[in-house]
Amino acid sequence: MFNAEINNSTNTTGPAPIVDISNLDKVESNYISMETDQHNPTSEATSVMTASGLADPLGFFIVCCVVLIGDMNRGVLFPIMWPLVEELGGNAVWLGYAVGAFSFGRIIASPTLGKMSIDYGYSRTLVISTTIIICGSLLFASVYRVGSLYFLIFSQIILGIGSGTLGVTRAYVAEISATRERTKYIALQTAVQYGGFTVTPIFGSFFMWALEDKRYEVGFFVFDQYSAAAYFMGGLGTITLFLLLTKFQARYRTKPAAKKKSSRTAERDEVADRMTFAGVTVYTAALLGCMLLNVSTKGSIGAFETMGISFAESHFGLEPALAGLIVSVNGMIGVAALLSMGWLGKFFTDVQMILGGIIVCALGIISFAPLDAVEDGGSNSILHYCLGIFMIYAIGYPIGHTAVIGLFSKVVGRRPQGTLQGYFASAGSLARILFPIMSGYIIMLDSINTVMVVLFVNLIIANCFVAMNSRTLEALSV
Repeated sequence: MFNAEINNSTNTTGPAPIVDISNLDKVESNYISMETDQHNPTSEATSVMTASGLADPLGFFIVCCVVLIGDMNRGVLFPIMWPLVEELGGNAVWLGYAVGAFSFGRIIASPTLGKMSIDYGYSRTLVISTTIIICGSLLFASVYRVGSLYFLIFSQIILGIGSGTLGVTRAYVAEISATRERTKYIALQTAVQYGGFTVTPIFGSFFMWALEDKRYEVGFFVFDQYSAAAYFMGGLGTITLFLLLTKFQARYRTKPAAKKKSSRTAERDEVADRMTFAGVTVYTAALLGCMLLNVSTKGSIGAFETMGISFAESHFGLEPALAGLIVSVNGMIGVAALLSMGWLGKFFTDVQMILGGIIVCALGIISFAPLDAVEDGGSNSILHYCLGIFMIYAIGYPIGHTAVIGLFSKVVGRRPQGTLQGYFASAGSLARILFPIMSGYIIMLDSINTVMVVLFVNLIIANCFVAMNSRTLEALSV
């Protein structure tokens, strides 16, 4: 019912010059793309903004590489984590702590890295974070030799700190893309991120299979089923670091002169500035609501990711390598779904995609709740497992969660996004700490089936929030 648009005339943070969007008043902004980092202080170029496309395609590609290795740290190690925790003498609770440690590192780093990207530029920030990823990979490769669960958690925290650039990379994409196409390019970036932790478990499964009960020593390096994947990640991190140092150009914004607001901008601002019953503006409430949606969706997938391998073993009798392969295949389908977000956006709003994606994900999760474990006489079809994973990883989570990210970016508008995106990423990382640990304790005190019910209820409550506030959210995201 509201008719509003993003405020493009003041506090602009996007690439420039901004052109007409849906026949709105023309707003101009001068942007300069410069290398602000010490390794190339003289590089300078002017960005070109059009009505569609990207101002810096090469920069977008390199940023996607950073996103990829960040979430591959979770994906590649996904089939390895549970067997490694068991080998070190841990249980489901320790697994929850190990998975949560990665997200704890992200929480520590995300707001700081977001602020750094504003103060010192994207290039320097991403170089530092990628270097930390390389160091974390080497630490993880040594976990089995050290033989300590505490060292495993420490290495996961370091990897999480290095991977805490989701807010930085999303802010970068927001600044080089037109507002009306932002969900499309954020979806492309999210497809890379999603593929990083859902498709790449196939690599971890391969290392587990190829190096089972084998061990090779090459100088200081020891290659076995628990360390090879980490060395693989260290190599990819080194390649990405090279691209950042040689090809990437940081960007910063110059504040444009104030322009007269269009009528639609004024209407949007009027909606955003209204006070809610809680004493905060509608704009602030919408940002907080999007962050809670992020917590709900990220937490649910984080909990399922944590117990996925053990659940496949206990209820379907699947080996970790095969379970990881099934997740990877459905992750590939999910990436295809994300690549179609631009097409879906022609028919559905972000709010509608959130509602549809979350309900499909919730149904996939609750379908596992009635199942009995194999040791309790359960005879569950692998087809059921594949169908449930398909609903969660191929359709529900990728579409629903990506729409949440796009909605948040549109609500923020043309304001500086680095710090806010950092807080948004931290909210998701916090969920990835709390939900896996919660799941571990529920399993210990009750059963894994109860976890499925809790996750289902969580997602349904989130969907009710979106449905009740759909008109306001759509008004703020125009």
